[in-house]
Amino acid sequence: MLRHFLYAMAVLCAFAATPAPVFAQNLSGQNLSGQNLSAHNADLLALIQALGDAKGYGELEKAVDALATSGASEAVPALTALGDGNLYTRKLGGTVVIATESGGNLALTDPLTGESLGAQPAAAYERIRVNNRLRRALRSAIGALTLLSPKPEIRQAAAEAVYKGRDAGALEVLEEALAKESVPRVRATMELARAAIQLSGAADDATKLAALDIITERGGRESLALLGQVSANASPAVAEAAQVAVKKIQANLRWWGVLQNAIYGISLGSVLLLAAIGLAITFGVMGVINMAHGEMVMIGAYTTYVVQEVIRTSFPYLFDVSVLIALPLAFLVAGVIGIAIERGIIRFLYGRPLETLLATWGLSLVLQQAVRSIFGPTNREVGNPSWMSGAFDIGQISLTYGRLWIIVFALIVFAALMLMLRKTPLGLQMRAVTQNRRMAASMGIRTPWVDAMTFGLGSGVAGLAGVALSQIDNVSPNLGQGYIIDSFMIVIFGGVGNLWGTLVGAFTLGVVNKFLEPYAGAVLGKILVLVFIILFIQVRPRGLFALKGRAVEQ
Repeated sequence: MLRHFLYAMAVLCAFAATPAPVFAQNLSGQNLSGQNLSAHNADLLALIQALGDAKGYGELEKAVDALATSGASEAVPALTALGDGNLYTRKLGGTVVIATESGGNLALTDPLTGESLGAQPAAAYERIRVNNRLRRALRSAIGALTLLSPKPEIRQAAAEAVYKGRDAGALEVLEEALAKESVPRVRATMELARAAIQLSGAADDATKLAALDIITERGGRESLALLGQVSANASPAVAEAAQVAVKKIQANLRWWGVLQNAIYGISLGSVLLLAAIGLAITFGVMGVINMAHGEMVMIGAYTTYVVQEVIRTSFPYLFDVSVLIALPLAFLVAGVIGIAIERGIIRFLYGRPLETLLATWGLSLVLQQAVRSIFGPTNREVGNPSWMSGAFDIGQISLTYGRLWIIVFALIVFAALMLMLRKTPLGLQMRAVTQNRRMAASMGIRTPWVDAMTFGLGSGVAGLAGVALSQIDNVSPNLGQGYIIDSFMIVIFGGVGNLWGTLVGAFTLGVVNKFLEPYAGAVLGKILVLVFIILFIQVRPRGLFALKGRAVEQ
């Protein structure tokens, strides 16, 4: 008893501490701050007040429906707060407010005007609770009320919410919004939402059949779920039409699935192209089996991480261009390390492929351990700039901006290398050494210098690949190991030293992998691709596009 008495006294003290100007003037025709309201706002305030007066979830749902049918977008903040658990009612008087916790008290806001009402003790208020059914009703109500927003993107989102909620109470506001809508994209979504409500409701067969056409044109898995519900409780004519629509949508989704696999395969191919193109240069010109090529990719990724860490701590406003800053730095760091490797190790092992393979494999282990010692063995976070974040829809498939930019970047790198090989003195010397090293040396070309620059160029391009991979993969000491085998397969399949062959090989293997994965799994799919390449090189040992020249043909 004493405990209950003390609790009651605490509540009374909290009420007594409430500033008079906030709630003492909660009279008819006035808001919570005592300001006079128009007749429309006074009625709306009464509807919001009904949320606090409701006894049980049933009455609360009726109060939500009443706000939805009012068509007043001013009620959206109150309904949003109710769904988020931020709508409270005062224990003494039942006044409804929006409140957020602030240091043990509640920071209060007028649910109609959005004005601050100061801070009050939390013990004086009670949260208005909702269940899952009410949350669905709230989403539909908020969608209906924002259909009349002056901003097209808000109307679009509201129409999508109504389409998913399919609340018949939103139909009247939806019809009003359709009569005013002038943006084609938004209007189409509103018509789709209306069709979904009509199809789920008690409309006549003619209306439902017309709605079926709109739903079928939209397509997608949500439409399939909706049509499945319709066929279960509709007239025979509507049920039969719904079954036909389901088959049509399923066939359409299969075609979209094929296109999605092709696009995802191109995306994977662009990643493989970036990882393999540097190897194609070094392997083609120098004939060196570089097992440390994956570590050059890893070095590029860690360069990106270091650049972003410096920007986060010292220049946070440059984060959106951090990837652009990292690109030349990764190329230089990986390129310089590549030149050092060629001058310090590789040049002593020319003509000894087994020793070169073992040396570069050991070097890869050394580089991995060095990175573990410097950065630790755990994954490092590399963020995406805003222009590489998010996704966009094409029909029934969704693509991320990050993948799209990597495809574009891979093609830019490929085009730049092709121009360099055909339009620069270094490119001419590299092609000469590739076709006939002895003849090139006899013509005065410094083949050791070309070897060093070629190895540096291939390593630098691998560093660029690391920048791209840091945006879609974990940055860890083992990053490059996942791409080295695929890179060798692409180079051999496309033709050693041929960049066009590398391009075709990368995209071919990427697309084939993505089409095999749904049926065979990722591991078995890679095994099948490897078996195919082994059989292919039995027929064409030099790959798809064999280089021409006396030396390479011997």
